[in-house]
Amino acid sequence: MDLGISGKKAIVCAASKGLGKACAISLAREGVDVTICARTPGPLEATAEEIRALDGGGVTAIPCDITTDEGRDKILEQCANPDILINNAGGPPPGDFRNWDRDAWIKAIDANMLTPIFLIKVTVDWMMERKFGRVINITSSAVKAPNELLGLSNGARAGLTGFIAGIARKTVANNVTINAVLPGAFDTDRLRSNFKHVAEKTGKSVDEVATARAAENPAKRLGQAYEFGELCAFLCSDQAGFITGQNILIDGGNYPGTL
Repeated sequence: MDLGISGKKAIVCAASKGLGKACAISLAREGVDVTICARTPGPLEATAEEIRALDGGGVTAIPCDITTDEGRDKILEQCANPDILINNAGGPPPGDFRNWDRDAWIKAIDANMLTPIFLIKVTVDWMMERKFGRVINITSSAVKAPNELLGLSNGARAGLTGFIAGIARKTVANNVTINAVLPGAFDTDRLRSNFKHVAEKTGKSVDEVATARAAENPAKRLGQAYEFGELCAFLCSDQAGFITGQNILIDGGNYPGTL
């Protein structure tokens, strides 16, 4: 299927590895010129080289911290008027809410709620003027099924979800859609770090925790990042213009509810 986005411009945040990287690769394969960012230059440039080897769109790598004003300014200098915006930031650490002070909460909210909102704020009017725009917020399945250990993430991402529910119904009249993709258990460094936390508490190895987690999923495996990237690319397509304000789970069927 031709997704109709070849030649479009995209910003993909936290794209040096994991789900952000998968989104950047899938978009580039469709001919999208991607501007990718992450805090660590080495892995970011390695991802850029991988994308350059594809027969697809161009790539520009901008090392920066997207959760800061300086970082956002830096990437917007390179790609001031994107057609596609993929909001993504590493989730806050797991733990016990009794141990989280105000600074921990503010850091989580800055990264996982306010940064996406600020990036939408400075790009959405351009998208509406052009009559095309696709915004994807990478959040978490914990938005629908909160995990006690991920309280910082639960709170910050739920706040973003509530905010988007309102504006996504306004922008769509101008062919600008805003959706969230909610990953379940994907085999990424982020998930492995959570497994390490569980392993330390239970006395099991990380591999044992990972095997048990995979066995619990109806698919009997963990998700692979490329699967997430391909869903992201479709939601950015011409064909997805009637989908907005949605929270789309991709979790192997792990969430047991009907809604």
